[in-house]
Amino acid sequence: MLGRRHFLRQAPRLAAWAAVPAWIGSAQAQEGVSNKAITIGSTAALSGPLGALGQDLKLGIDAAMAQINARGGVGGRSLQLQMQDDAYVPARSVENVRKMVGDGSVLALLSCMGTPNNTALLPLLEEHNLPYVAPLTGASSLRRPGNRPIFHVRASYTDETQRLIQRLASMGMKQLAIVYLDNGFGREVLADALKFMAAQGLEALAQVPLDTGGKNLPEVVNQVLAARPGAVFMATAGVVSQSLVTGLRKQSPSLPLAGLSVALSQDSVKALGPLGSGVALTMVFPDPNRAKTPVVREYQSAMRALGQSEFSQGSLEGYINTRVLAEGLERSGKDPSRARLRSALATLRGLDLGGFVVDYGSSPPYVGSHFVELGILGSNGRFVG
Repeated sequence: MLGRRHFLRQAPRLAAWAAVPAWIGSAQAQEGVSNKAITIGSTAALSGPLGALGQDLKLGIDAAMAQINARGGVGGRSLQLQMQDDAYVPARSVENVRKMVGDGSVLALLSCMGTPNNTALLPLLEEHNLPYVAPLTGASSLRRPGNRPIFHVRASYTDETQRLIQRLASMGMKQLAIVYLDNGFGREVLADALKFMAAQGLEALAQVPLDTGGKNLPEVVNQVLAARPGAVFMATAGVVSQSLVTGLRKQSPSLPLAGLSVALSQDSVKALGPLGSGVALTMVFPDPNRAKTPVVREYQSAMRALGQSEFSQGSLEGYINTRVLAEGLERSGKDPSRARLRSALATLRGLDLGGFVVDYGSSPPYVGSHFVELGILGSNGRFVG
């Protein structure tokens, strides 16, 4: 009798539950979360002109996830990465993410590569309010208050460009040539460079667009050398940067060259060998080869656990980005969802990962760091000094 009365009291609740369409429960369960794992999506150039940068990034993400999983994962769930190759083609980036969202296989996005690629992804992010941590781009055009689902980690290209131009000016470099990638990334950095050069009283002797595949490289090298600049500012990224350095150094070995953090991958630095010595690059994360800070020591330990003994800015970036995402997931509670993850990430204030601090302030745009340092490559491919 008691059981019958209990059943009758529960009947309205059971009827209401039964009236809920089955797809609602299944849709929630498919947001990349199971009892055992949380799946994170990414689209990046694992092939093509920026393939080496993408491979560096993935190594760091894999190392961080393996380290986190070895310690019990997040809330007892392991982290899994679903990364698709887009070869730095924006249409493929959109196609990859649309499929991930469509089949409900990922909870969030992590470190998709490229300014034009991330720009193309914006409508999808807004449509699905998909939480997105650490785009691999410093474009200021992607750091606007309306972009609520995006949580940047790295400093902006504007921050990097300003610091680099200031340094060149302090070294007495009054006349520069600017070589910029002929796409959205390159043109945005060009605009920043011209603005900061004007503020420092510097002159742009040449502004030369470089094809992303390097088809016009000989003409670019000739135009730069004909301008006779005091230094070259490289607003370029990927393998084409390596070709640019090689072309300029072979004809003018002592010409100072400077670029942003994304200019050269670890593979490109190794391939350049002695030709890369003296190239100045910005760093938006600590030096990955100097274990002075706890976060670098943890990163190096995670890389070695995967059998990797070579360290790079790209893989350190992937590692740190994953650590930030994991912190957001931890704060999301035992049943993470997209909405809970967005809310949790927005609460990150003064998160010290061990010598690298991430702080999202109180309102979007959420930009976690303005850390920028300058490094000079030595003959061994590492930063000196």
